[in-house]
Amino acid sequence: MIGLPSFFESGLMYAVIETGGKQYRVSAGDTVQVERLPVEAGKSFTFERVLLVSREEGKFTHGSPTVAMVTVEGDVVEHIRGEKKVTFKMKRRKGYHKKTGHRQELSVVRIKEIKG
Repeated sequence: MIGLPSFFESGLMYAVIETGGKQYRVSAGDTVQVERLPVEAGKSFTFERVLLVSREEGKFTHGSPTVAMVTVEGDVVEHIRGEKKVTFKMKRRKGYHKKTGHRQELSVVRIKEIKG
């Protein structure tokens, strides 16, 4: 195949999931950092909002908005906090400046399998 990325040629099965308002491309064995999940570390979690699945070479199934009867299973490895984001506000010549920070709560998830 000419012009297609290597993951199309290898027949790798992957899915696009949505969690925390963001979309992630995952396949079995991947480790991803997503927004904090309501599950303890070491427990499994099922992602039910699957937007797209590649089944075999070049064959895709997409949902409107989700693919029916497809879930992604993963294990929550740990809960972490992301890097600190600094916000600095200032109005020149007025003596006003304000510095605040934010650290996002994250969960590290290892994808076990794509079911369906």
